[in-house]
Amino acid sequence: MSSDEMKSAAARAALAHLPAGGVIGLGTGSTTRFFIEAVGELVRGGRSFSCVPTSRASRTLAERCGIPLLDDAGPWQLELCVDGADEVTPTLDLIKGGGGAHTREKIVNQAAKRNVIIVDESKLVARLGETRPVPLEILPFGLNTTLAALAALGEPRVRLVEGAPLMSDSGNFIVDLTTSPIDDPAKLDSTLRGLPGIVETGLFIGRADVVVVAGAQGIRELRRQ
Repeated sequence: MSSDEMKSAAARAALAHLPAGGVIGLGTGSTTRFFIEAVGELVRGGRSFSCVPTSRASRTLAERCGIPLLDDAGPWQLELCVDGADEVTPTLDLIKGGGGAHTREKIVNQAAKRNVIIVDESKLVARLGETRPVPLEILPFGLNTTLAALAALGEPRVRLVEGAPLMSDSGNFIVDLTTSPIDDPAKLDSTLRGLPGIVETGLFIGRADVVVVAGAQGIRELRRQ
């Protein structure tokens, strides 16, 4: 299967985890796009879902698919959130934030009763940080001071898109912190969130209940022990 075919297969498999109806969190990214489109098909077929998108891009796609949406402020009673990930370890710890939406994704993740992550098998790693940097959302005020503090923990770089800094939907910088493979992700997450200026990290520790993995041999599910 191609990469898109695997992403689509993972998204379709995640539909089996949907409740009969209720409020669903919609993640952000290339894999989640297939899930949003699939939920749109269910809604048009008569299923009763309201959804909370984790980014403007996901909101725009969900609106185009005809999915009823709740406002950003909440509070929400989320039955389930389905989202993607950039890295997944055997203990189901994650790096997220390839789309720069990890702060909103973490808020929705925290509000959901269950969290299902959909990935293709290329996202599986032994330790976080093996293939991807840790995304951070950082306030514009004191940016260079925050970057200087981060240099003690790795190599921070402001993420650029077509030569311009990528800003989050909340108007903050997205910074990628390159580290060696991370021995203690929970400790690093705590250290990073303790630095003034850091809004949130892309380390999702203990936040996935099920990971749906699509690969050349088909679909498999990893579950938190």
